[in-house]
Amino acid sequence: MLFSEVYGSYFNVLAVILKESVAGTLTRSRLIEIASEKAFAESAIRIQEALETGEWPLLDGHLRTPIKNVPTMPLTTLQKRWLKALTLDPRIRLFDPPMAGLEGVEPLYSPETFEYFDRYTDGDPFGDVGYIERFRTILTAFREKKKLKIGFKAHTGKTHSWVCTPRKLEYSPKDDKFRLIVGTAPNPSAINLARVTWCELGNPFPEEGRREAEQIKEFLVLELVDERNALERVMLHFSHLEKETVRLNENHYRITLFYEPDDETEMLIRVLSFGPMLRVTAPERFIALIRERLRKQKIFS
Repeated sequence: MLFSEVYGSYFNVLAVILKESVAGTLTRSRLIEIASEKAFAESAIRIQEALETGEWPLLDGHLRTPIKNVPTMPLTTLQKRWLKALTLDPRIRLFDPPMAGLEGVEPLYSPETFEYFDRYTDGDPFGDVGYIERFRTILTAFREKKKLKIGFKAHTGKTHSWVCTPRKLEYSPKDDKFRLIVGTAPNPSAINLARVTWCELGNPFPEEGRREAEQIKEFLVLELVDERNALERVMLHFSHLEKETVRLNENHYRITLFYEPDDETEMLIRVLSFGPMLRVTAPERFIALIRERLRKQKIFS
């Protein structure tokens, strides 16, 4: 929203029109084509009329422009401040973006501006030199379509060495961690990057070797009673998940959540934390897990 009125539709369309006018290739049909392709319907008509009537004195009757150089769109101070703020995020530095032109710019905000109440505190060591080096090696493997030779420590403490085909990198906002997805369909594997101890580039792999596996997610259907601000709390609690919400009546809602199979235990605990205001109606398998969990709690209480 910060930039909704900065270099908006009119600016971008006019930049293309003026570029062609400077080059001497602009025709009336081409003007109409550019406006129609790059602007909303009502904006296209407005732009065409404003240029042809001279309301916007940028073109003469022969569609020539007094502008001598191709128009550019330099960054505004607000945009520079926003970009400078992004460079303070340790995750951005993993990608080694160019920062030229931001010297002396005051950031729009600092990382301390935000307080995270739904994120684990044992996130990846984004500032660690070794972690950064391994991360960039993995990025190179994606760009150059090469296999990876990696060593990593499993959660059991056992060390593994693999030669694998990288599929994608995933970032979990809740865990504040990156995961490397390797292998091919239908059995890809996920490795937490913080557990990778060494990483080297391997041989090139064919493009089909990185074919996406179908993303099979589990789902939960919940019925919620909106008492004591329950709806807002559930929306915040599960904000990182894909969801569908349907209002059934004044204070009853049906919510469908989609989650990764590996997160099932966590989902079980989090759903139970809402008590009687949140009831699972499907699937039956998850309902059975809840019953078993409650049975064990009763036994040991």
